[in-house]
Amino acid sequence: MVGENTVGENTQRSRFDPLAGKRGADSPAVDLILTGSVFFDIIFTGLTDLPSKGTEIFSEGMGSCPGGVANQAIAASRLGLNTSLAAAFGDDGYGDANWTILSEQEQVDLSHSQRFDGWHSPVTVSLSVHKDRSMVSHGHPSPLTATELFAAKPPKALAAVVPLEVELEPWVLTAQRQGTKLFGDVGWDPSGEWPQQTLKNLEHFYAFMPNATEAMAFTRCDDPWGALYALADQVPVAVVTVGEQGAMAVDSETGEEEWVPALPVNAWDPTGAGDCFGAAFVMGSLAGWNLADRLSFANLCASLSVQQVGGSLAAPGWGDIADWWHKMNTAREGVHKQWLRRYAYLEDLLRDMPLEVVRRATATIAHHSDA
Repeated sequence: MVGENTVGENTQRSRFDPLAGKRGADSPAVDLILTGSVFFDIIFTGLTDLPSKGTEIFSEGMGSCPGGVANQAIAASRLGLNTSLAAAFGDDGYGDANWTILSEQEQVDLSHSQRFDGWHSPVTVSLSVHKDRSMVSHGHPSPLTATELFAAKPPKALAAVVPLEVELEPWVLTAQRQGTKLFGDVGWDPSGEWPQQTLKNLEHFYAFMPNATEAMAFTRCDDPWGALYALADQVPVAVVTVGEQGAMAVDSETGEEEWVPALPVNAWDPTGAGDCFGAAFVMGSLAGWNLADRLSFANLCASLSVQQVGGSLAAPGWGDIADWWHKMNTAREGVHKQWLRRYAYLEDLLRDMPLEVVRRATATIAHHSDA
């Protein structure tokens, strides 16, 4: 339900803190560090096919919202993590909208981000067709690296999500030395090389979370399970997502090995689902949950996100998770009974959830959010 909360008013809504029981006097103020490019996303959904040359087609729906690294920043903040983002923002209208939504509506810390005069904000048009998406993007390299944005030293934090690359930025190793747990992700390698020496940097990471295609490409394995085991030899927690089949993982520190299937849903827009999964897995890890619960929670958050339009603003908050849980409890039969057993660990968390707790926002440039 679309409410009448403006962006400014949205900052007063209740935030549930899943790490409250683990915080102490010496806990860092930042839970999660993110860096990268913030895009302004324009998303068209409900397309039956991509347009052919020289034609025009109309979509059933559309949304506009911050994209790129903002997908994960918003997803993490919605889940109660104190999230700090270091990124470049243009001085154009796209940059204005992204900055306002992230800082005022979504309560993402931008103290290490900067606005740059004359720098064009990156823009992506996403076309959602048959539960998949194609994208057209325009952007320029950031005027400053993340290390420069941090002035060489990042804030102390519990965790950081970092792209796994052949050469890690200096701030990444500084963060690790400060006690930050590094969670690795990876972008598509257009060269097709997927250099295996990149995996040597996993010695600095706590967890690595590629999808099946990326994991198999890096490890030269022919199946996701083989890739998972190969990665588990190099990083304490290896996670491989396998789309509609869910996710599998090995935690070498605890000896756990799990595969958790995805929730069957009618996917409307897959934009940002992987970012929701990653943010939720980080949150569950920081909360000290067992591996099966971390995977199932990450699957749940991703499945809730794809049922709405708009990437970052489709990411669920605790209010959306509570709504889903209560819905499952009203029809305790069939597959719902199975889901209630699988997600039983949520019951204590959600029992006293206030009604005004954060819910997803409308995926448009209008300053409205769900009440």
